[in-house]
Amino acid sequence: MTVPTRTLTATTADAPAGSRSDQAGMRGFEVDFLPADFRVGQMRRITSAHLRLWDLKALCDTATLAVSELVTNAVRHCQGNPVGLRVTSSDDDLRIEVTDGNPTPARLREAGEAAENGRGLLLVAALAKEWGVSSDGRMTWCSLAIPEGTS
Repeated sequence: MTVPTRTLTATTADAPAGSRSDQAGMRGFEVDFLPADFRVGQMRRITSAHLRLWDLKALCDTATLAVSELVTNAVRHCQGNPVGLRVTSSDDDLRIEVTDGNPTPARLREAGEAAENGRGLLLVAALAKEWGVSSDGRMTWCSLAIPEGTS
């Protein structure tokens, strides 16, 4: 089963919060899906394919790890709501946004040494130049710097 993606353009309606919608290098995609564990891998693959298409291979590992962690959190905490992944690229950064419909905001947690989960946002915070949660708590996002010399 394939998940349809929507290609985004640099218009005010499609630009992520806090971004400049008039940026010439803006590109992106958006996917909405019902929560299921297998969707995490699917979203990694979709993200990786778009990054290769955009000549951003240098960000593939970092971005797919961030997508994996944010989508996993959304699938686990969405309370049955649909989940959305939005990835946009400008000249300066790659922004990853994941919505889950749950008004309880994602937060950093301290995971015990033997804990098998609870470190996802710590990884995202370590990888990203910045990250945050929307004011309504329904979207968690991160921004990754695009390396110098990359398209």
